[in-house]
Amino acid sequence: MNVALIDSGLGSLPTAAHLRRLRPSLDLHLYLDPDNAPWGPKPTAWTEAHVVETARRAVDGGAEVVVLPCNTASVIALDATRAALGSTPVVGTVPAIKPAALQCDSITVWATAATTASSYQARLIAEFASGRTVSAVACHGLADAIDRGDLASISAAIASAAARTPDDVQGIVLGCTHYPLVADEIMAALPPGVRMFDSAEAVAAQTLRRLDEVSSPREGHGSVSVTLSGRDGSLPDSAVRFAAGRSLAVPATL
Repeated sequence: MNVALIDSGLGSLPTAAHLRRLRPSLDLHLYLDPDNAPWGPKPTAWTEAHVVETARRAVDGGAEVVVLPCNTASVIALDATRAALGSTPVVGTVPAIKPAALQCDSITVWATAATTASSYQARLIAEFASGRTVSAVACHGLADAIDRGDLASISAAIASAAARTPDDVQGIVLGCTHYPLVADEIMAALPPGVRMFDSAEAVAAQTLRRLDEVSSPREGHGSVSVTLSGRDGSLPDSAVRFAAGRSLAVPATL
């Protein structure tokens, strides 16, 4: 059983870690793109073509399900990737605004500056959080600091975002797939009682559902392999600064 996860940086780690915990026998292949990260500022056509080509290589390499654990990739390239791969399931990512709105009256969405300003996020808020008080906080530099494993910059970015978050907020939506890697530090910066919502576990569960629909899945061995901008590689040193990265860096217990 082989699952490919495609993200420019470390945003695939939370979903990959949930997949390994839920089904240790999965073979996980992480496609990272350090040469071109981040994808957010890239032209839309470039990002779409790049994600589709990476997904095709993943399927050629044996992937039975392709996951885009990246908001940028999902917004720009999910439909094109599904069209290109045909019968191979492709799982996208949506910020957890809907479950947050079902449980909280006041919500703040933490995301990158590009996502915060996007019509995509605005549509999700309008569709799923009507009647709720919703604010948006751009977490400047947080995703980049996570990719570098720069703990001081991570702390500074979180402190800045927390200072711009309303005091009466009930729920925080992590609108970037990198942010769950520092969920504990984010929670420590917020008032007691605030609830956190992210999409990584839901994406992992949907991936397993789609994998189970594959007619003849191959038995996996619990391996983790990494491709870095088209080259065989290994998890970046920065990955093991985070619990999810460390869990992927050791052999699975089958």
